[in-house]
Amino acid sequence: MPPADISVAIPCLNEAKSISFCVEKALKSFQTAGVRGEVVVADNGSTDGSIEIAERLGARVVRVEQRGYGASLRAGIAASRGVFIIMGDADDSYDFSEVPRFVEMWRQGNDVVLGNRFRGEIKPEAMPWHHRYVGNPVLTSVLNLASLPENHRSGGGV
Repeated sequence: MPPADISVAIPCLNEAKSISFCVEKALKSFQTAGVRGEVVVADNGSTDGSIEIAERLGARVVRVEQRGYGASLRAGIAASRGVFIIMGDADDSYDFSEVPRFVEMWRQGNDVVLGNRFRGEIKPEAMPWHHRYVGNPVLTSVLNLASLPENHRSGGGV
């Protein structure tokens, strides 16, 4: 298949309740942004029908034998054919209808674009309290300290 402009890589493990929302939002967002896109679901052994739902809706599913979120994410990115890769979770905690905003930042020349779930809505139970109030703030502070020089065109945010 020809390469896509955008690939949305979604790690997945038993997300039958929400994978359809994610795939549908991502596919619709490609039309809104006017790009050729693909959704790559990196499945880590789902047994609840997640794979079948994703495929039925038009996602390409890659099966990942190595266990773990990181392994699934790496496999999804490796399988992606897009020039620009967007990653998010299969639990609908990332709003894939925001893809056009990321595309706009990419078109402006940014190599890396970061989203921020804290500026929007975090659904109940989508993020453990220690990630939300300890892990993410600490990681964000470290990344801000290590940020690239201002004259570099990476790092647009939405």
